[in-house]
Amino acid sequence: MDRDHELRRNDPLYGLPTAHKDLVPAKGFRFTQGSPLFAERIADTDDLIVQRMAAAGAIAVGKTNVPEFGLGSHSFNPVYGVTRNPWDLSRTAGGSSGGAGAALAARLLPIADGSDTGGSLRNPASFCNITAFRPSPGTVPSGAEAFPWGTLAVKGPMGRTVADVALLLSVLAGSDDRSPLSVGLAAPEPVMPSDRPVRLAWSADLGGLATVDPIVTAALEPVITTVAAKLGWQVEEAAPDLGPALDYFTVIRAMQLEQSLGPLVDRHPGLIKPDAVWNVEVGRRLAGPEIGRVLAEAGAVHQTMVDFFSRYDLLLTPTCQVPPFPVGTRYPRQIDGRRMADYLEWMRIPSAITGTACPAMSLPAAFTADGLPIGLQVVAPFRREGALLGCAALLEAALTDTTHGLREAPTIDTAGAVPDPFEEIAEE
Repeated sequence: MDRDHELRRNDPLYGLPTAHKDLVPAKGFRFTQGSPLFAERIADTDDLIVQRMAAAGAIAVGKTNVPEFGLGSHSFNPVYGVTRNPWDLSRTAGGSSGGAGAALAARLLPIADGSDTGGSLRNPASFCNITAFRPSPGTVPSGAEAFPWGTLAVKGPMGRTVADVALLLSVLAGSDDRSPLSVGLAAPEPVMPSDRPVRLAWSADLGGLATVDPIVTAALEPVITTVAAKLGWQVEEAAPDLGPALDYFTVIRAMQLEQSLGPLVDRHPGLIKPDAVWNVEVGRRLAGPEIGRVLAEAGAVHQTMVDFFSRYDLLLTPTCQVPPFPVGTRYPRQIDGRRMADYLEWMRIPSAITGTACPAMSLPAAFTADGLPIGLQVVAPFRREGALLGCAALLEAALTDTTHGLREAPTIDTAGAVPDPFEEIAEE
């Protein structure tokens, strides 16, 4: 056995270049969180996921761009500017793991880490035609965190294929005493479905919970029908009631942001982006009974999902409610003629799934008529990461066979690129 083969066997990421999301510290690299307050900060320690990737042989070559403090799903900030979509430089790459999504799509990296609260792994995967995995809380430990018992924010893998994501997940996942929700958990392995047909539930809008651009629905629905037929799987329209899950997400997120960003907002008025200030203020208006109510609802949401998945194996939805939107826009102000109340409403589908604590993936699935990627969100029961990986591999193969160009790299045309629109977005 030669040394190279031995290293690959013992170090599954041996020699693979990667870049870490700029919301986690990586020793010797800038750690800005997209904020001018930390523009010159150099990390003197490694996040747990950085440690695990390095121990598995990955080579860190840099950091990937994020929105300021990771808020919102469009990666722009006053430190590094705007991240563009390699499929169309006039469009956003999404966020908050937008820099990672763009780097993977552009073939700058084979794997990357990301994190997800309301869709920050899944949205850039959809926009950039790559694959991302949001695990159940605790599957990937976070080390020492401000909210160690929280279920909203998780870290997870990004890649161009299900196999790449599964490989990175095998490195990131597993027990760590500093992360209490991870204790006793091992890295999941793909589990292929049994002989009976997989039962799919499809919902374009989670039973009316979200407003979805008809372009997204029109791109996905025929693909899902074709793929289900190819695999011999059963599919029907159905969705659980996830209004309480979305409510839980919205309230707990505001509470946590008030705790984590509130002091910075107070100390640095005018230096925190308006969406963050607004969300902190929402958190400050919360009362104890409201927080108690949504915490109680979380138990009912879990039972809702248990009941739902007793009838279906997987829930399929659009990953995003819109195609990639113009890079000079902060967020979609309207969808299908309906005004979005705030910078979160256009992300209701992934945010509601976050509120269930169920694992979810975004798979490349389709393109719009003008060549913009559309992702398919695949949701599995709580802690069934292995089953999700196994089914996703079969879905990936059928989707690739169905949608022309799904595995192709984008042609990046920089000739028509406009100047960095950060100032335009900041003033919007």
